Amino acid sequence: MKRKIWLLALPAALVVFGSPRAKAGEPVETAQLAYAPNVPPPITRRTPAVVVINLEAQMKDGTLMDGLEAPTQYHFWTFNGHVPGPFIRVRVGDTIEIHLKNPASETMAHSIDLHAVSGPGGGAEATLTQPGQTSVARFKMLYPGLFIYHCAAAPVTDHIANGMYGEILVEPAEGLPKVDREFYVMQSEFFTKEEFNYEGMTTYDPDKGAAEDPTYIVFNGRVGSMMGDDALKAKVGDKIRIFFGNIGPTKISSFHIIGTIFDHVYREGGIDADHNVQTTVVPAGGASMVDFTLREPGVYTMVDHAIFRVIKGAIGQIKAAGAPVPQIYEANAGK
Repeated sequence: MKRKIWLLALPAALVVFGSPRAKAGEPVETAQLAYAPNVPPPITRRTPAVVVINLEAQMKDGTLMDGLEAPTQYHFWTFNGHVPGPFIRVRVGDTIEIHLKNPASETMAHSIDLHAVSGPGGGAEATLTQPGQTSVARFKMLYPGLFIYHCAAAPVTDHIANGMYGEILVEPAEGLPKVDREFYVMQSEFFTKEEFNYEGMTTYDPDKGAAEDPTYIVFNGRVGSMMGDDALKAKVGDKIRIFFGNIGPTKISSFHIIGTIFDHVYREGGIDADHNVQTTVVPAGGASMVDFTLREPGVYTMVDHAIFRVIKGAIGQIKAAGAPVPQIYEANAGK
């Protein structure tokens, strides 16, 4: 059975309409989704559109950490089979049309709360979807910025802690400043009854969640997701942008890349930049864009600079290839 709820977000409230249609001449397109660390290409159109976004709640077993003899496995709750869920890219003024499918094989309801949506619940009530149903809801994108989305069905804590979250970028009307490479990175926590690096299937521990004591703190859904052969790739001199989100659900992130300085930081999803920033604080449920240039070849390490979290998994790498960009930097100077 397909359940349709049509809903449009206005500045002060959420108002229900009967099956609204696109304005005359307003195009309808299907969102090009991407999965971490990839992002969809920048928006090239300069007029609003109706953007259809297809999401499906899926439960799946996957690897949380590679082990010496066997992997650490976890039963993830996901959007579209990925943790984090897909990166969504739209433009201010767009109307997004969310299609949220909950398969009949599921045992609980799911929804989506988009921090980019104005109104009570951020769309969670309109998209509440029982097993075997698909909900359809429309929301107007009123504010540009980088925002978190997550499942908000009860209990919200369990849906977030188990993997149902992602990022949505609402580009300003004129677009974002051009860069050479863009990446999607999200920090999150997992709470298991078993100790860190347990080899085998682990079990979610809501008591550890309530105590704000994560067993794992990771980038892009698993320990080592951007290490070694899986490191982000760039060239020396590239202008790089990372869309960095922190779902928490309990810890603030102190995002830092060792060996570079952020040229621009768009804090907490806003579109006004700070400059020459070493480390940026990203709250639980928040997101920031950071732009930077790697000036020397080699491996650059991304961390949560609450540094003991590195041993829980909050670490990644960027590999920069090419010749150095001229600067005042000389190894072993004076020796």
